[in-house]
Amino acid sequence: MKQFEGRVAAITGAGSGIGRALAENLGAQGAHLALSDVNESGLADTVARCEGKGVRVTSQRVDVADRPAVEAWADSVVEDHDKVNLIVNNAGVALGATVESMSYEDFEWLMSINFWGVVYGTKAFLPHLKASGEGHVVNVSSVFGLVSIPTQSAYNAAKFAVRGFTDALRIELEIDPCGVSATTVHPGGIATNIAKDARMDESVADVTGSAEEAKLEFDKFLRTDPDKAARQILKAVQRNRRRTLIGPDAVVFDAVSRLPAGLYQRVLAGGARRQRG
Repeated sequence: MKQFEGRVAAITGAGSGIGRALAENLGAQGAHLALSDVNESGLADTVARCEGKGVRVTSQRVDVADRPAVEAWADSVVEDHDKVNLIVNNAGVALGATVESMSYEDFEWLMSINFWGVVYGTKAFLPHLKASGEGHVVNVSSVFGLVSIPTQSAYNAAKFAVRGFTDALRIELEIDPCGVSATTVHPGGIATNIAKDARMDESVADVTGSAEEAKLEFDKFLRTDPDKAARQILKAVQRNRRRTLIGPDAVVFDAVSRLPAGLYQRVLAGGARRQRG
């Protein structure tokens, strides 16, 4: 997909952050938009920002953890726009907790959104992308899908899974070419609401000092502007990249992921012990 003008793009998590920035950038390039989020007020704000650009904008409240809702949304997008060319599975949440203290309920909550939401979005839209004759799947992983971090086991599990799932999809699409491709996105620290809205267990105090300190440290990590991230993602689609690293910190994480596992893991453990005091 070399250009977006006249194409139809569906985006989850469009009510803020990268999702909103992608919607604005795609609309400015002439793409028609089908937007979803669980945050209805944020979604309405994104719609207002994208209207008046000569493109059609539709929106719907969708919980990506609800498979029937995602499937119904995919069908309604095609009904409203006659086709769909791009699905960006971007919706995500964060959770800080040690493996021992993390509840099954919190673990399942995160996986239902960050992993299963990606699977549902991919499978629901893939037949429609193929029918369009020209399509692309963008699945948002993370730098935490490259390197494991203490107190982030659930997030790591989901984002590593997204990476493996999308890599396998990309290979399958190349085995049987159909005009559809796939890209995995590994953002570093993007200035979004994910830290503010994260569930943070008090067990992170064993590593960082306190749950509040963990959120503050995570906030410091969020340095890349969502608009810049969106522009890099769209360039990756146009260049048909298998993976794209977003932000200078993502390049560092990628380099660390290539080191012997024992080396980087011992460094992280030592740093956590020093921080804990």
